[in-house]
Amino acid sequence: MDFQLSEEQKMLKKMAYDFANERIAPLVEVWEKTGFSKDQKLISEYAELGLLGITLAEQYGGGGLTAFDAVLVMEELARVSTIASGPVFESSLGPIRVVEKFGTEEQKQRFIPPCCTGEKFMAVAMTEPGAGSALTELTTRAVLKGDHYVVNGRKRFISGGGYSDLYMVYVRLSDQKGHKGIGGIVVENGTPGLTFGKQEEFMGLRGMPSCDLIFDDCLVPKENLVIPEGGFARLMQAFDAERCGNATQSLGIAWGALEAAKKYSQERTAFGKPICEFQAVQFLLADMAMKVEAARLLIYRAVVNSENGLPSVFESSVAKCFANEIAKEVTDMALQVFGGYGYSKEYPIERMLRDSRGWPIAGGTVQIQRINIAGAMLGRRFSQR
Repeated sequence: MDFQLSEEQKMLKKMAYDFANERIAPLVEVWEKTGFSKDQKLISEYAELGLLGITLAEQYGGGGLTAFDAVLVMEELARVSTIASGPVFESSLGPIRVVEKFGTEEQKQRFIPPCCTGEKFMAVAMTEPGAGSALTELTTRAVLKGDHYVVNGRKRFISGGGYSDLYMVYVRLSDQKGHKGIGGIVVENGTPGLTFGKQEEFMGLRGMPSCDLIFDDCLVPKENLVIPEGGFARLMQAFDAERCGNATQSLGIAWGALEAAKKYSQERTAFGKPICEFQAVQFLLADMAMKVEAARLLIYRAVVNSENGLPSVFESSVAKCFANEIAKEVTDMALQVFGGYGYSKEYPIERMLRDSRGWPIAGGTVQIQRINIAGAMLGRRFSQR
């Protein structure tokens, strides 16, 4: 067990740090105020730096690196903005990994290379109006008719909705109830019968596009079916990697808040000296640091142990649940260090606090992660019905 980064990993982190601060930081407030707009020039810069498809095989245009390398990059970007780390998240730990792990060679050749160049991005479409945490109750249906699947249904709160080019859609392929009838199919933006709802306005993550996906006799080529009926477990196995990405987004927010609080505490004076001289502030900083370091180690464990395959349910759920919760706590403590200024939009802490609240809901709530943890510990599945 070695906690030292290689020289290559240090260089990768430094490159991501410089890119985040020089190129991304000036855009954060623009995204906050006006929302996200697809900037192909910016995406091309990600690709030129090798920040897309970090974990994907070199034969398909990826970086051929590890999930740990992707997490190192995401940390550096997410402490400036989780919107900025989104392209790395989606192209390295997102649903494109389902195609890489379980798709046919033709599907890999067709879908993976454009995700590595930034030409296309793939989003995951799981949640429905009546199926979020109870995912096995999803009703979006795909029926094979000739050479196409006819898809009908609606997906809700889809991150990247309306902007992503490809969607890994969880669908019901038969009348079998529960997980047995569920599979995964790639639906391309522009497919007849696919439309989008209005863009959501959230309390945080304001630069992140999100909307409903509406399928009305949507015709999808049968060659786009990646996970057949009965493959729900494989879909969720790949989603364990995405949990680690979600956890890293929370870690990045918490780390950014800690760094901002450290800097501010040495600049702000009260009673004639920097506020870092006061024990009350020292305790806040120390507690923040402990939480950030613990979350980081849990994420690192999950992704490093996944290198021979995909993360375990237990380790990825522990990492996500803990990181999600400490991000809320750390940003709240950082706001306390800043005092009244932390509550002002002139400083980044109030944005970080709002952003921290989104990740414990996205990608499986922290309550669902606790059920996963208990089930993995006890070696059994728990039905909530």
